[in-house]
Amino acid sequence: MDNKQIADKLTNWIKEKVTAAGLKGVVLGMSGGIDSSVIAVLSKQAFPDSSLGLVMPCHSIGQDEQDAMALAHKFEIKTQKVALDSVYDSLVQLISGGMDAPLSNLTQANIKARLRMTTLYAYANQLNYLVVGSGNRSELVTGYFTKYGDSGVDILPLGNLVKTQVRELAVYLGVPEVIITKPPSAGLWHGQTDENEMGLTYREIDDYLLNDEATDIISQKIEAMFAKSEHKRNTPPIPDF
Repeated sequence: MDNKQIADKLTNWIKEKVTAAGLKGVVLGMSGGIDSSVIAVLSKQAFPDSSLGLVMPCHSIGQDEQDAMALAHKFEIKTQKVALDSVYDSLVQLISGGMDAPLSNLTQANIKARLRMTTLYAYANQLNYLVVGSGNRSELVTGYFTKYGDSGVDILPLGNLVKTQVRELAVYLGVPEVIITKPPSAGLWHGQTDENEMGLTYREIDDYLLNDEATDIISQKIEAMFAKSEHKRNTPPIPDF
């Protein structure tokens, strides 16, 4: 399929899922990154009058918010800003009081992701909307997402597309170049990038997934990440007796 066909199919798929759930529209997080930007444009196409993008800064990089708002302005996407800084600070302080050591970067990052999930579902409940996530195949396979955080959504339209395909779709949809070309980052702490954190480039992951092309070291690393994150992709196990 070419990018027009992919965009049309995904737009219709989003419509079908919302309709099947008996809901009225969609809500999504807008981080200023490429994945959420593609989801925002597709959601707007699916529900021109009932799609809402939430910008949820939490000690975030200011440029990311500016990029998200520029996208919203270009595509006339309704947005709401919900600053989570003070809520996050209070929760971290409360949790830290019962710990013997300072919270790690990963622990703090996951708290941010889960606060955003809570916020999205509050709006979804209030508006009778469905929560649309932005996870792609490259992230799902490697487990590069927060359990009950950015994975806590109702649908994942990009779940079958690797990062390279998402980037090509972004170009087709007209996502601003500054969003397409900036280093992928969850914006969880200063200087954080996806590829540095994973120790792999998206090109390496995508070549492995699409073409089965990778060195033994890269293959083993991806397969180990897949196995280690298996619990993230499954519902909680229950006894078989």
